[in-house]
Amino acid sequence: MLGRLFKRWRTPAPASGDARRMPSDTGAKGFLVFHNTGEVLRAERLLRDAGLAVEVKGPPPQLRTGCDMVIVFDVLFEPAARRLLQREHLEPLAAVPVSDPLLEPVSLFNTTDYGEWFMVRAANMKITVEKRTGTIVNVSGGGCPDVPWLAARLNGCRLDEAEEPCARGQTLCAYALHKAFVEARRIWREEA
Repeated sequence: MLGRLFKRWRTPAPASGDARRMPSDTGAKGFLVFHNTGEVLRAERLLRDAGLAVEVKGPPPQLRTGCDMVIVFDVLFEPAARRLLQREHLEPLAAVPVSDPLLEPVSLFNTTDYGEWFMVRAANMKITVEKRTGTIVNVSGGGCPDVPWLAARLNGCRLDEAEEPCARGQTLCAYALHKAFVEARRIWREEA
């Protein structure tokens, strides 16, 4: 099951001219809370495939349920999102409108600057990159069995040449590493 989710990461969202694409970003945000990370991954894929603009973020501390991720979406599309998820037998624990700054979801990313290098952490996975060359110098974190193998494949590679972790990873740690990798590549390209 997770293998299918990883393959879907690389599937682009429908183009803006696609009839299935819904308008996005009316400004009012909310988030969906789920029992576990697997449900978040599945919901993200389903909602993106339907053309909804969604983001995966961390829940505010007072709403943590054991799953350290929530789906952020435009509240205008809550009924459509709920219907879609219900058809797929996926029921969120709660849908929370962001009406208070204390309820604002937090970024999954934490970036640390080490002078010549920077590190991006996503959930429990970390990737460290040399700023000048974009070379990955360290991958750490997680406890999933594919992490050492993915680290060995990524260490020493440039961000613009390395294979994305989702291409071969099969675990939730690989999902987090993929998110950290994509964010590190974005940061490096902006600074280059």
